[in-house]
Amino acid sequence: MRITRLPDVRRRARRVAVGTFDGVHLGHRRVIGGADSVLTFEPHPVSVVKPEHAPRLLTDAEQKAEQIGALGVEEMIVIPFDTAFAARSAREFIDDVLIGALGALEVSVGENFRFGNRAKGDPQLLAQEPRFSTVVAPLLEIDGEIVSSSHIRGLVVAGEVEYATRFLGRPFQLRGEVVHGDERGRTLGFPTANLIPSESHVTPGHGVYACLADGRPAAVSIGVRPTFDTGRGELIEAHILDFDDDLYGHRLSLDFLQRVRGERRFDSAQALVAQMARDVALTREIAGAGRGAERGAEGRAERGAEGRAERGAQSAAGGGEASATVSDRP
Repeated sequence: MRITRLPDVRRRARRVAVGTFDGVHLGHRRVIGGADSVLTFEPHPVSVVKPEHAPRLLTDAEQKAEQIGALGVEEMIVIPFDTAFAARSAREFIDDVLIGALGALEVSVGENFRFGNRAKGDPQLLAQEPRFSTVVAPLLEIDGEIVSSSHIRGLVVAGEVEYATRFLGRPFQLRGEVVHGDERGRTLGFPTANLIPSESHVTPGHGVYACLADGRPAAVSIGVRPTFDTGRGELIEAHILDFDDDLYGHRLSLDFLQRVRGERRFDSAQALVAQMARDVALTREIAGAGRGAERGAEGRAERGAEGRAERGAQSAAGGGEASATVSDRP
């Protein structure tokens, strides 16, 4: 998949899906399915329009591109979103971007999409445009819950990563560079790869999780290590099972499969070690089952993204992905 900044895009006839698409969840995939191009925004529009309300993101730019590319999209066009772009009217967005820059013949959006200054543009306005056809994907519900980026963020923060997987169509993934820690895990017999949580992205709530670290089973602890007075802040510590190579400086990917337990203070290091052994045993069991479940979820997501019929094409609807020029009910 090609990644192009809007100022560099070449005009051509295209079917384009438009949205912020943070997380690229199952609802987003219904919008994107059948499009050959995706138009998205970087940074998240809310961080520009109302920075005090900017959400912590589910995916960074790299992850979003990977997930969109996996859906068979040919080109992802990125709008460098700033205050000047936010000031553009909905009509300017249609005339200058969708038609003038992209040459859109078909535009697909979510039912809750909003765009243009003060978010005055909506799917009804797009549907009135005779120069392209408009496809509006209705909100997706799973077990009575609307699939949205904001809901998934809440699940991840609460540690409900299994439920987040159902809405994402894959496990929530966190990435970061492995940094030096105090090597306490190694002295206890459980060496860890340490990551510092990003302030701009979602981090699962404190506790221990069964994960896959670059595809390998890993017991991951997130928290402040209450058993020891370290003086350090929040840290992500991944004990990768049956692995002891040097990962310092490596960008590690953690796929969160299930929360094993909450963060606890232990009376002694020995009690902690005993619990860690139990955590590792349970992680090995969960990760073994989780890899099969992940493949199944990805297959279902891919099938769900195929074809226009599933997207419930409508000519008019209402509602949004983020901002003054967009909105994804985050």
